[in-house]
Amino acid sequence: MGDSVHEQLLVDSAFLRADRRLDTELLDKIILQLNRIYPQILSDKEATKFRNLDVSTSVRVGELLTHLQGKGDEACREFYRALHLHVEEVYYSLPTRLRLRDSLDPLTMPRVQQQRHVLNDRGPVFFLGCFSVAVGMALLYYYSETKVTGGSRALGMASLGLKRKAQEVLIWYTEEGLMK
Repeated sequence: MGDSVHEQLLVDSAFLRADRRLDTELLDKIILQLNRIYPQILSDKEATKFRNLDVSTSVRVGELLTHLQGKGDEACREFYRALHLHVEEVYYSLPTRLRLRDSLDPLTMPRVQQQRHVLNDRGPVFFLGCFSVAVGMALLYYYSETKVTGGSRALGMASLGLKRKAQEVLIWYTEEGLMK
């Protein structure tokens, strides 16, 4: 993106002030995290000032962002980490995040269309054919070779056009019938 974190926070500050999802409770969590983990960024006195409930949330957010911008890039980076940790939906809807996500130019890079999950594109006739083969095999097994005349020879001949595993099963079934 090329922007420093300080410049990103300048761009995102108007959005953060206006966003209603960043309520008093979430703002307090962010302030407390910055105060406890990084006291060099936000001292106890400053944290108390930004947690004042007499001031509206949007004003406190604006003051906090101005304070962090004055502290430099590291303070801005830690604010983004705290925002990501506590309020992910706001973090991912920031203008700089959206610009980063949509940075691909649709004219140079064609958008990838979301594909359906297609297991097989052969159509319904293929599935009916497979189903009829399965039903035929079930009928042959159910009625066994004594009731179906020439069943073992038919199975042996049917195995010629199949894959190796299916061919081995059908030939095994044919040989077992001949041993009886």
